[in-house]
Amino acid sequence: MDRVLFGLGDGADPFLVGKLPALLPPGTYRLEPRPSLDGQAASLAWLLGSYRFTRYRKPQPKAPVLVTPEGVDAAEIRRISEAVALGRDLVNTPANDLGPEEIEAVARALADRHGAAISVTEGSELARDFPLVHAVGAASPRAPRLIDMIWGDADAPKVTLVGKGVVFDTGGLDIKPSSGMLLMKKDMGGSAAALAAAAMIMGSGLNLRLRVIVPTVENAIAGNAFRPGDVFRSRAGLTVEIGNTDAEGRLILADALALADEEKPDLLIDFATLTGAARVALGPDLPAFFTEDDALASAVYDAGQVAADPVWRLPLHKPYASLLDSKVADLNNVSGGPFAGAITAALFLRRFAPGTRAHVHFDLYGWNPSTKPGRPEGGEVQTARLVYALLKERYPAR
Repeated sequence: MDRVLFGLGDGADPFLVGKLPALLPPGTYRLEPRPSLDGQAASLAWLLGSYRFTRYRKPQPKAPVLVTPEGVDAAEIRRISEAVALGRDLVNTPANDLGPEEIEAVARALADRHGAAISVTEGSELARDFPLVHAVGAASPRAPRLIDMIWGDADAPKVTLVGKGVVFDTGGLDIKPSSGMLLMKKDMGGSAAALAAAAMIMGSGLNLRLRVIVPTVENAIAGNAFRPGDVFRSRAGLTVEIGNTDAEGRLILADALALADEEKPDLLIDFATLTGAARVALGPDLPAFFTEDDALASAVYDAGQVAADPVWRLPLHKPYASLLDSKVADLNNVSGGPFAGAITAALFLRRFAPGTRAHVHFDLYGWNPSTKPGRPEGGEVQTARLVYALLKERYPAR
C-alpha cells in the first residue's frame, strides 16, 4: 500500500488538508487517524479544496477522492461543499453569462428543490415598490428585480437573509477606472453567500422559517442612468440624495432591508461586497461585521471560529451618522469625507431596518486573491458557512 506523508504543522489550521486535492495525483485516499486531526473539518476542507470552476475550460484531470473517515457525517459535509460550490460558481461566472435573470433562475431552482415559495418583482411594480432598486438598475437592458423566497414552518423563528446582487458595477456615471472594474463580476457575492447559506439551511431542515431576499441589478451607464444629485424616495419612505452612483449596493439593500423589517424577523442578516474601506481595514480574508447586539456579536464571532470562516466586528459608531446628512433629503448615500467608509455604510443600512435589533451586516470581499487550503483562488462565499453554523446551533433540525 502506497502512503503519502503530510505535515499538519502546529495544527492551528483545521483546513490544512484542503491543500491536498491540488497536490495529489488522481486516486482514492484515506486519512490515517490522528488525535490532532479533526476528521469532519479535514473531510470538508478536502471537498472545498477539490472545487474547480470548469465552465469555460476543457475537462481537467479528475480530482483525487477521499474516503470518508469513520464517524464523519458524510451527508453534512457534502451538503456544505455543494452549497459552497454553487455560490463559488455564481461569483466566478462573468457578467455576460450571469445577469439578474440568471440569478433568479438559480434561486427558482433552489426553491423548487426544497419546496420553498418564491416571488419576483420587476418592471412597473419594482419602480413603485422598490424605487431604489429600480433606479440603480434602470440603465441596463437586463431588467432589475427583487427575488423573495420563503421556506419552512410559518410558526418557527423567523430568520431573513438579504444578499446584494449587483451582477456588474461600472460605478454608474461616477464611473470606475478600468482597473476598478476587473473584478466587478463579483459584486453579486453577497447574493451568492445568501443563496449558499440558504441551500445549507434548507438542505439540513433547520427548525426556522427562512426568508431570502435578493435585489439584483446591473449598475450600467445610459441616458436613463441615475445621477449624482438625484433624490429618490425609498420603500421605507426616507428620501435619499445620491452623492455617488458608485455607492449603489447600499441603495438596493436599503429597499430590501425595509421589506425584511416590515415583518420584524427574529434575526436579520445581510451579505454585501459593500466597501473598499473594510478591505483596507481588515484585508480580503477577514470580512467585517456590524451589529448592535453584543451577545449576537459574540455568537457570530464564535461561529466563525468553529466553521473556519472568520470575521471581525467593527463598531456602529452612531456619531458618524451625521456624516450622511443631506441638505435636501433625509440622508445622503455617501459621507461627506474619506473616513470610516465601512462604518458609515453600515449606519446607512441600519436606517432602513429600525425595527429589527438582531441585525447583522457582513461587509465581505467575496474573492480569494490566492489559493489557500480549502479556498482555491477565485470566487468565495465568505460568511455563508459561518451563518449556517450559527443557525444550526440556535435552531437545530427536529
